[in-house]
Amino acid sequence: MRVTHASLHLVRLPLVHRFRTSSHAKDHLEHILVRLTDESGAVGWGEIASPSDPFYSPETADTCWLVASRYLLPAVVGSRWDDPAEVAGLWTKVRGHRFAKAGVDMAAWALWSQSGGVSLARALGGVRGSVVAGVSLGIEPSVDDLLAEVAKQVEAGYPRVKLKIAPGWDVEPVRAVRSAFPSLSLHVDANGAYGESSAELAALRALDDLGLTMIEQPFAPRNLLAHAALQRDISTPVCLDESIEVLDDLRVAVVLGALKVLNIKVSRMGGLGAAVAAHDLAAEHDIPVWCGGMHEFGIGRAANVALSSLPGFTLPSDVSASDKYYERDVVVPPITASAGVVEVPTGPGLGHDVDEDFLASVTVRSTTVSA
Repeated sequence: MRVTHASLHLVRLPLVHRFRTSSHAKDHLEHILVRLTDESGAVGWGEIASPSDPFYSPETADTCWLVASRYLLPAVVGSRWDDPAEVAGLWTKVRGHRFAKAGVDMAAWALWSQSGGVSLARALGGVRGSVVAGVSLGIEPSVDDLLAEVAKQVEAGYPRVKLKIAPGWDVEPVRAVRSAFPSLSLHVDANGAYGESSAELAALRALDDLGLTMIEQPFAPRNLLAHAALQRDISTPVCLDESIEVLDDLRVAVVLGALKVLNIKVSRMGGLGAAVAAHDLAAEHDIPVWCGGMHEFGIGRAANVALSSLPGFTLPSDVSASDKYYERDVVVPPITASAGVVEVPTGPGLGHDVDEDFLASVTVRSTTVSA
């Protein structure tokens, strides 16, 4: 296979509901879509789902645009490869920048599976025809507002709800949700907002009594020792997200006992191939995994659905329907969920078409690299 043209499209979509985490709030997202075209005219799409600001990771849409346009796409265009697993080898000299790499890697997998007439899920080794989806809810202005949002998602059929927490917004709102929804599968995500003060540690320990499925990323990404210490103190599983960027991070975390659950994000780990490798390594250590999201548009969300069909993804993944976040998505048909379950596409590639007319109307800028 030889890619002859590649393009980047910075796309802006408004969110249907303002979303706030421990670090920032947002009412729209700008992601970069990657389009690869081979010599036969086949097309594969990927998504660079980096945030616009360096709060979740050091990468931003601007840094990803620079790295993808200057280094990654020129490495891919004109090269020949027989398997998408080979594509990452084209940019081995580029260190880090995993969000940028993930979008190009995803496009290569989509192109390869599309050309081969197989679904992306099958190409990755998926075994499920459907996956259970969960939703992620941000920090709301009040506990009552949070309860209303949870009720809305429970009514929509989602069996798992993740709540964003931060120091000062943790035990009280989570206890209120648990009281109102005693049987709901519930977990919390701090995005590394907690330190090791006595008050902050006491709040995290207090969450241990609320029947949570996990406490996700309470401490800073590199502070694996604090995660290990907390896991020894509580029975609720600690889940790592930002801490695990490469397989060596996971190996160290396992040795330290710093996690019992792993959140695998395609973007954070640099692509679908790396995500599958993390899935396989976690399975070797009997660590359940789930697919986290970055509020992807339909392209990245479809890839997440395909990944979530692998056997180790035994917990609900962040693959909720498109309309949870966007009034109109860039793919047709949009991602849909029924009673919290998303069907895994069986058609070639992503199993969804890109609405290129709509895409043009929401594109901020584009660039093309040709052989």
